[in-house]
Amino acid sequence: MFIKKIILWAAGTSLAAIILFAAQPTGAQTSSQAERLEKLERAVEQLQKRNAELEQEVSGLKKQAASTAEVAAKMKTKAFYDGKSYVEKAVVEVEKPPVFVVPRASELKLVLGGYIQANFEGGDVSAFEGRFGQTALDDRFRLRRARINLTGEFAEQFDFKIEGEFENSDGISSNRTAFSGTDIFVNWHQFPEAQIKVGQWKAPFGLEQLTPDPSLIIIERSLPTGAITPERQIGVQLWGKPFTNVWPEQKDLLTYYAGIFNGNGRNTTINDNNAFMYVGRLELMPFKGKIFGQNSSLKLGADVLNSRDDAGTNISQSLNLLVNADGSLSPFVLSTPAERTAWSVDAWFNLGPFDLIGEYLQERVNGLTLNGVPGIPDFTTNGYYITAAYFLIPKKLQLATRWEYLNPRQRGNDGIRSITGGLNYYIHGDDLKLMVNYIHTWSDFREANPEFGQDQFDEVIARIQLMF
Repeated sequence: MFIKKIILWAAGTSLAAIILFAAQPTGAQTSSQAERLEKLERAVEQLQKRNAELEQEVSGLKKQAASTAEVAAKMKTKAFYDGKSYVEKAVVEVEKPPVFVVPRASELKLVLGGYIQANFEGGDVSAFEGRFGQTALDDRFRLRRARINLTGEFAEQFDFKIEGEFENSDGISSNRTAFSGTDIFVNWHQFPEAQIKVGQWKAPFGLEQLTPDPSLIIIERSLPTGAITPERQIGVQLWGKPFTNVWPEQKDLLTYYAGIFNGNGRNTTINDNNAFMYVGRLELMPFKGKIFGQNSSLKLGADVLNSRDDAGTNISQSLNLLVNADGSLSPFVLSTPAERTAWSVDAWFNLGPFDLIGEYLQERVNGLTLNGVPGIPDFTTNGYYITAAYFLIPKKLQLATRWEYLNPRQRGNDGIRSITGGLNYYIHGDDLKLMVNYIHTWSDFREANPEFGQDQFDEVIARIQLMF
């Protein structure tokens, strides 16, 4: 209201000045026509100047009013303790400036993420992995995984991922006590049918091994998967979906992977010899649609692997394979050069809330003679698992079970069998999930050799998972 009065006053003053000036007498004896025009021009100029000053004053008053309203909007009532009682005061809440992650180069996309998995493990801890007897573990709280990653894409048809691990594993590298890399790669995807990947990531072998950690239905992967699959390796890979452009609606019908890797694990700067690990995988999705009105799919897979390894190479890089004298298992580190050839087949059937997953794996290890020194005894390891899961409450509460068996075939009847039952509660999908498993394990070797002690074991594992 005050601003409007100023504007009306300025307009009225200007108009009155012009009328008074025009009403002055025009006697020829006192002034000429030219002088009157000159005075009129000066008066108009002064009025324009005054109007400009008034406009600036009005603009300033508007800004002041807006600032006052903004401060009032930011005022918050907070309680303060003066030593005797709590007193409410109005304070200005200062907004924090936003935090930005700015691409250093010409990335089109840059995403920062990660996840945390924390376990409680009690009873015969990790007995299903062959850890009993001389390799037994105690009850524990365990930071299972704590990872941070950065992914991005470039306009030149490249994408990349850099991921690191804070957790200290007792499987892949028992002496690792510092932050280390997991997935570090660059992928050229100009042609979806033939993409090229270079760096470090999981070699394309084994359905359960390739399933992302946060998406697992059972808390830990099976013993056959951990004993036989190669896990992360450093190398190069050609892969793609051949039908992406020629048959877009069936682009997932076939996916292939063919890779060459050092073969001696992740985060290593040297190869163990001049030979490489060769890995191939084919995935087929013959059906994806609806059955009984439910989203359904069937996915089939097959893998093959060959590698010649030098002495000192761990050939069970994510779990255990070497059978100890008491029937327990340890990581299998070669004492002589050896060649290993492995293959596997797998299937995953989904029908609405129901999943059925199965995989069979086999690996042949042949000791190699070097300088007349015979290699380790040849052996063939095989194993399988079957997992079933059903959502009792859609997308919230899931019941899961798994039967697994590994036959190392190094000390006669040395198989290890386990059955797992569990519940998964999805608070916010895989981003926030609670899991609990009960596992019962049998040792065939200890059952046949009772002098080594108990042959059955029980464990409970609970996990909380948070992705960000």
